[in-house]
Amino acid sequence: MTNTKKTPESRDSQRGSRESQESHESHTPQKSKRPKPMEVLREARAQLAELTGMTAESVSSFEQTEEGWALEVEVLELERVPDTMSLMASYQVELDPEGQLTGYRRVRRYERGRADSRGGR
Repeated sequence: MTNTKKTPESRDSQRGSRESQESHESHTPQKSKRPKPMEVLREARAQLAELTGMTAESVSSFEQTEEGWALEVEVLELERVPDTMSLMASYQVELDPEGQLTGYRRVRRYERGRADSRGGR
């Protein structure tokens, strides 16, 4: 049979148990939540621009991988007049699951006004 009376001792015991549980919960490390895709895109462009000193103009490819995220970012490497003669580059960018840049490399360079020759034509 249990004691259901609310005596001062039983209230103190309940309060102590509750405080202990709350203290444990506040010190338990929380899992970092995975960033949203748009947050990853914005952060990847900003990080690449900061590292290279070049303007990241657009993201042409974006996918979630087992290791985090993989993007292909179009960058303005050399501005020319007219604008169609500006030198552009595609960079392959890798990010960890939290959206922090872990590596990048240039995969191609091209003039802004040129058609992509990868399509076989």
